Amino acid sequence: MGLLQEFKEFALKGNAVDMAVGIILGAAFNKIVSSLVNDVLMPPLGMALGGVDFKNLEFVLKEAGLDLNTNQLTEGVSIRYGLFINTCIDFVIVALTMFVVVKFMNRMLRQRAEAK
Repeated sequence: MGLLQEFKEFALKGNAVDMAVGIILGAAFNKIVSSLVNDVLMPPLGMALGGVDFKNLEFVLKEAGLDLNTNQLTEGVSIRYGLFINTCIDFVIVALTMFVVVKFMNRMLRQRAEAK
């Protein structure tokens, strides 16, 4: 069997198509969760903590500036822990959602098996 024919069979199998749909939906879901965290949850949380914008929280290791020898701008170096906090909250929401979805699916599969 030729390489093209093998690829065609693989790509058109139900599992590969289901996996592709799952990946596309997962990417779209990730955008929704990121927007939820960045645009809905973090602004009121920052306001409650005294007007903190988590995106701007950072620990500066080296300030940006002008190199006097070359007369060029140098980039600053910082640890952006606020963005890390946002990413952790994203992860927790995605993990919790996936847990609920898998739990629901397992319950449905058990009920289906019991019905048979």
